[in-house]
Amino acid sequence: MGHGRFEYSAIVDRPPLKLPGGAHVGLWVIPNIEHFLVDRPATSITSVTVNCVPDVLNYAWRDFGVRVGIWRLMEVMEKHGIKGTVALNSDVCHHYPRIIEAGNELGWEWMGHGRNNSEMITGLEEAEERAILGEVYSTIETHTGTKPRGWLGPALTETFNTPDILAEVGFDYVGDWVNDEQPHELNVKSGRLLSVPYSIEVNDIPAFVDRGWSAEQFYQTIVDQFDVMYADGEANGRIMAIALHPFLIGHAFRSKYLDMALAHITGHDKVWLTTGAEIADWYRSQRAAG
Repeated sequence: MGHGRFEYSAIVDRPPLKLPGGAHVGLWVIPNIEHFLVDRPATSITSVTVNCVPDVLNYAWRDFGVRVGIWRLMEVMEKHGIKGTVALNSDVCHHYPRIIEAGNELGWEWMGHGRNNSEMITGLEEAEERAILGEVYSTIETHTGTKPRGWLGPALTETFNTPDILAEVGFDYVGDWVNDEQPHELNVKSGRLLSVPYSIEVNDIPAFVDRGWSAEQFYQTIVDQFDVMYADGEANGRIMAIALHPFLIGHAFRSKYLDMALAHITGHDKVWLTTGAEIADWYRSQRAAG
């Protein structure tokens, strides 16, 4: 079964993309700021208690992110002049308004990321999904003061209707399709929807939870990814994403290595520190110019 959302495109056959200021790499950093329901399982540090209701051990481990981790992450990113593009559960607006206040002060961008990270966007009837996506959009607009342009599904989940509904509701780019190092348009029934390169590889959940990497290994992954993309981007611009979760990267022993990785990246001249919406606008302007 084909998805029909886009045609195959080999990057070696595309016209070169020229990033702003002659940059080789456009870097966007995506803090996932999330709310979890206390009576449901989610990302866990140990499987020993996942069947407990409530699972205090794993719930509290995740709760560290909004209480402590996000503040350490904000400090590290601000140090290097990087504005976050937040994958935001709309429930965060209700439960942790102090985070919204701080993000606005930093000039961070907010994109939709479901209501919370205990509910996936899968198996939903079309009307139910439309209501949820519309609720997320309006809640974020009301509480942040800006209309969210981007979307990242909780755990990158979608239904076959999701792209069409996203464009209908008002979103104009999405990070769920982690299949490229450059943006590409998705086919939707009305409006427009751009895929902006997100990452499931340079992402602290698979790194620390699934693979059991050390913070130093994650640092090396970020640096290696950047170095190769920086070289490739001299001929054809690339977009690099770093996906972060405050309940993981926000721990002191890990944030040290994120600081080092961002210092390495920002120590290069041909880097565009950007956001999801800026990437979408740049790409569309490039395409419009031919």
